[in-house]
Amino acid sequence: MAAYKLRDRQEIARCIARDIPEGAVVNLGIGIPTLVSNYIPAGREVLLHSENGLLGLGPAPAPGAEDYDLINAGKQPVTLLPGASIFHHADSFGIMRGGHLDIAVLGAFQVSATGDLANWSTGEPDAIPAVGGAMDLAMGAVQTWVCMNLLAKDGASKIVERCTYPLTGLRCVKRVYTDHGTFECTPNGLRLLDRVEGLTVDELQALLRLPVITR
Repeated sequence: MAAYKLRDRQEIARCIARDIPEGAVVNLGIGIPTLVSNYIPAGREVLLHSENGLLGLGPAPAPGAEDYDLINAGKQPVTLLPGASIFHHADSFGIMRGGHLDIAVLGAFQVSATGDLANWSTGEPDAIPAVGGAMDLAMGAVQTWVCMNLLAKDGASKIVERCTYPLTGLRCVKRVYTDHGTFECTPNGLRLLDRVEGLTVDELQALLRLPVITR
């Protein structure tokens, strides 16, 4: 039995929010990324962007205060901070493609140790492709951060030496936030930034089936 407790979705989102620097413009993708808006530290000015044409997202609305005319790219109700903007989808893609995003936070099926991203299809015959704006975000943002569980349902690591799923972008991922720990993708391989308490480096490398740089 494991002697460590994995991070849940909320804790992963909290770790990401903690690391976003002051003044950053950040796109939040669908899934765990949408939770990041709830954990931006008080007093830190961050501009959160949603692909469907919003800039200046706030935390999720309180129960009963939802306005379904105001939603993010995942069709979830959101709030807007003072000074927020609502604009056309085409203008939103201009932001994404024009290098105006400091960070894009995305989910993934696989990430390679050197930062390749696969997050739109598993390539299986019955898979439903979901390209959306992932390619624009992955290659348009200054940095791409991925958040996901480290292991797939079959127990295989989703951080791999080389992606086997169709690629979204090459060498675009800078960091990977997981339920086991946080990693940096570098030209020299995977670097460990932090890990959950009680999990040893040897145990982590056994799960990854990859070496990790620890300094």
